[in-house]
Amino acid sequence: MHPYRTHTCAALTAADVGSTVRLSGWVHRKRDHGGVLFIDLRDHYGMTQIVADEDSPALEVLDKLRVESVVTIDGEVKSRAESTINKNLPTGEIEVFARAITVQSRADELPLPVAGEQEYPEEIRLKYRFLDLRRETMHKNIVLRSQVISSLRRRMTDQGFLEYQTPILTASSPEGARDFLVPSRLHAGKFYALPQAPQMFKQMLMVSGFDRYFQIAPCFRDEDLRADRSLEFYQLDFEMSYVTQEDVFQALEPVLAGVFEEFSGGFTVTPAGEFPRIPYAEAMLKYGSDKPDLRNPLIISDVSSHFEQSGFGLFEKIVGSGGKVRVIPAPNTADKSRKFFDDMNNWARGEGFAGLGYVTRKGGEFGGPIAKNHGPERMEELYNELGLGPDDGLFFAAGKEKDAAKLAGAARTRVAEELGLIEQGCFKFCWIVDFPMFEYDEDLKKIDFSHNPFSMPQGEMEALETKDPLDILAWQYDIVCNGYELSSGAIRNHRPDIMYKAFEIAGYSQEEVDANFSGMINAFKFGAPPHGGSAPGIDRIVMLLAGEQAIREVIAFPMNQKGEDLMMQAPTVVSPKQLRELHIRTIEPPKATEAEKVRVDQIGD
Repeated sequence: MHPYRTHTCAALTAADVGSTVRLSGWVHRKRDHGGVLFIDLRDHYGMTQIVADEDSPALEVLDKLRVESVVTIDGEVKSRAESTINKNLPTGEIEVFARAITVQSRADELPLPVAGEQEYPEEIRLKYRFLDLRRETMHKNIVLRSQVISSLRRRMTDQGFLEYQTPILTASSPEGARDFLVPSRLHAGKFYALPQAPQMFKQMLMVSGFDRYFQIAPCFRDEDLRADRSLEFYQLDFEMSYVTQEDVFQALEPVLAGVFEEFSGGFTVTPAGEFPRIPYAEAMLKYGSDKPDLRNPLIISDVSSHFEQSGFGLFEKIVGSGGKVRVIPAPNTADKSRKFFDDMNNWARGEGFAGLGYVTRKGGEFGGPIAKNHGPERMEELYNELGLGPDDGLFFAAGKEKDAAKLAGAARTRVAEELGLIEQGCFKFCWIVDFPMFEYDEDLKKIDFSHNPFSMPQGEMEALETKDPLDILAWQYDIVCNGYELSSGAIRNHRPDIMYKAFEIAGYSQEEVDANFSGMINAFKFGAPPHGGSAPGIDRIVMLLAGEQAIREVIAFPMNQKGEDLMMQAPTVVSPKQLRELHIRTIEPPKATEAEKVRVDQIGD
């Protein structure tokens, strides 16, 4: 017999009754029924009920063991009584009578429970992540992650993509987020950088003559953490040669739709070939976001023209100075009290906005200051244009165009959540396309790239030479699912002359481009094919499929919100000897004065 197990804890069924078996696992739960001890024994695969009574030599040992101790049980498979069958468990028809026990490892008192799904402080969960991962939901999430990655790999190779690995130690890039720097021992004063993405290397592979590349790529960005973002993450990175934007879409849609259909648990999924294409400008107008949640049926409208001459002086002033007035419908809210609308206004103020105006309507009668000042006839005209009914309310977001769009987008989500309008049980995908190539940086008072500087401008050189830079669109695209951006991508700028011109518009000289992006620009001078790609985030994909709200729930060993690994105590101080070998020294940040500490405390309050 095998020294540890003949079966896993999910394998035994009624067909095994009468067999002598050996199982190993963790003591999940203990239940003492007056001289009869029931143990749930757990391993990676599942659970088996172990029974020990006064006739079992294992009873005394099991009785003294703490939960999460690791044991090996020899015993006989028996049928459960009809009334005790657990139909929710694959092994629910049987139990194993313990004839012998070997304690492989005794557990100390636990800092957090493994059995059950109790909420527990994140600090404790991350410090004892090895225990947290034993919990059922977390364990399933990490298994799901592995299965999703395997499925992605299979679907990519089935389409003719080949997996290649790109370097982890590379050169620092001046664009994008902050790099993680790695000091070189052999080259004093010089640093490698961990890749924010394999962007340049995958483009080099296309220049090198490889046609369809992919990899499950680790990426590193030294940026502030959020629920859907981490310092290190993985993405399905891919690139293709001789393709248009539509070719990229046709390659990726079957992969994502297929994976989501495979693991969605019955949710409906936007079919491949039917992902809507939404221009960036339209997305910002209708949804107030470039990552719209299409489960939300509410559509934002621009009603600025209605307030160019209005009795409501505030909006007239905003529109007159070049601002915008955007509205979000609140359907069937005649039964809502004034408090519902006031609470929305207070919420907007709490989010840092000046406020969220509103109009109420009940049985065709308008209410609220905006309606009173704008007048019932003009309100009727506005409602008819929007197709609103006699019991629909309306919220107003006004200000500079970007501010109005941002507030309207946030309010659209909030209103839909409050009214229970967001469709459940589905994954809705869309592409956001036609991003502006450039934008005006108000702080630097200059034109700069708005998205990805290495994208091909629509219209190529002619557009760069003849159009207002702020009117030039790029072959850039994002793929979005249920309000989460899964990936950015682009058809790349593969021509040095167009790249130099694009960077010139953004204020960079040819010498600066050559210095900062020498590897790429030099490669393009020796014949580069048109190419493009994308890189959907693995962590966000699994987060959505698992129904979680934070990627930390689908990463085996994540960091906390401060970028700390509480389990391994990283980052940590290194020895002076290590620093000397790397030719570097550390400088402590200046300590705050008492007055500065007081100011920080006041800001925090």
